[in-house]
Amino acid sequence: MWIEDLARLRAQRIPAVLATVVSVRGHTPREAGAKFVVTDRELLGTIGGGNMEMLVAARARQMLASSARSPEQLVLRLNDKAAADFGRQCCGGEAVVLLEPVPARPVIAVFGIGHVGLELAHILARHDVELVLCDARAEQLAQLDALAASAPPAVIRRQHAVLGEQVMAELPDGSLVLIMTHDHAEDFHLCDAALRRPGLGYVGLIGSAAKYARFTMKLADSGHERQDIARITCPIGLPGIPGKQPAAIAVSVAADLLARLALDAAPRSQDVLPI
Repeated sequence: MWIEDLARLRAQRIPAVLATVVSVRGHTPREAGAKFVVTDRELLGTIGGGNMEMLVAARARQMLASSARSPEQLVLRLNDKAAADFGRQCCGGEAVVLLEPVPARPVIAVFGIGHVGLELAHILARHDVELVLCDARAEQLAQLDALAASAPPAVIRRQHAVLGEQVMAELPDGSLVLIMTHDHAEDFHLCDAALRRPGLGYVGLIGSAAKYARFTMKLADSGHERQDIARITCPIGLPGIPGKQPAAIAVSVAADLLARLALDAAPRSQDVLPI
């Protein structure tokens, strides 16, 4: 079933497009309501096969390649004048197919579950994201027990790691990273590891401009180029939200992250496949 297929793909962080026949007229291979799921490698289910199905699959894969987030509708006419890139279907009918992108959950990794990290975890857990929460202190991670037990929308992965750099190296491409441990030395090593891990979507470091200046010098001494060091954002959060209380900082940081995710999800201009 398509719903089980989508659940499996979401768990595996594989983006997909759900294609649904929303209406038909005349003779068509499948009835309204038929669905199938398209990934960059798989076709799961069927909406009737042949040229119609392959045209839909081709458009769905274009959407996947461009990271499209907005649904599209295709009108497919099954006659001898229709596009026949994958063979001809002359049923004589017409089908309208809705293509709905189903992106992988964004990954947000928080290194350091102190006062701010704990508040931030509670805010972000209310969203459809995958949270990687890492700390070297088991007692800090234990504070997340109640949050995990509440079955929030987010997928929560707790990582008890003395060397957070190992967790950093295993993050998927596009992950958003926040470095906010209790130890400036640990923060530095995590910054160094983040710069050695290509493909991260965002790297934020908690602290002041003075801390960032010190880290910039030390990272340069460690062999990092200035343009690479500039990938690290410090201070973090939205500047217009005041307050130094952990909850206020967490709100500011979460608002900034959600704005970045919304920007990534904004519709892109794209060509419409002629049918």
